[in-house]
Amino acid sequence: MRLHAEFARRAAVHAAPDAWVASPMPGVERLMLDRIGGEVARATSLVRYAPGSAFAGHTHACGEEYLVLEGVFQDESGDHPVGTYVRNPPGSAHVPASAPGCTIFVKLWQFDPEDLAPLRIETGALPRVDDPLRPGVRLAPLLTRRDEAVRIEEWAPGTRAPLPAPRGLELLVLAGSLTEGGATFGLHDWLRLPPGHSGIAEAGPAGATLWVKAGHLAAIRLPPGA
Repeated sequence: MRLHAEFARRAAVHAAPDAWVASPMPGVERLMLDRIGGEVARATSLVRYAPGSAFAGHTHACGEEYLVLEGVFQDESGDHPVGTYVRNPPGSAHVPASAPGCTIFVKLWQFDPEDLAPLRIETGALPRVDDPLRPGVRLAPLLTRRDEAVRIEEWAPGTRAPLPAPRGLELLVLAGSLTEGGATFGLHDWLRLPPGHSGIAEAGPAGATLWVKAGHLAAIRLPPGA
């Protein structure tokens, strides 16, 4: 499968109810955002677990990164409530499940092979700091590496500011709304901007809370055979 596989182009997905598809495991559905490959793929997705559902145990050869959006995600490491940001490095394995049900935003096969540090952050507890270059935007950094930066951004209502993407950028709307390129993005909508993109976005009347990842689209890693 190849979905939004041209990384030099802008890509966007609105989280429509009819966009979800069944996974190989009962009770687990996916809304695919970008994907290159089959069941083993370089993929960005929303994944929804019905109460009491689970996914078969598996190993992440090139890492897994996820943010819990709703409910409680669970595996051998414990319970991960809403707002938990996790990075499981290359070679990690787990058996994911959710007794109460949950929705997560997950990225697969996108790690630097040398990035072997596990990470778990409760994003709601992090302090926010003013962005010195963008008035009305507050930041909570989650990760900064030579090839990527991940953060939560909170935009005050009506804020107009750039989304700088010299090495590419993607975002997921966690609350409120944001308008970019003539399109409005609401809850759990996703936008990917190619390297070199420049433009202005505007927060809606309730502001916007975003998960943002930047710098990672200059070098694309793919699973064997993709």
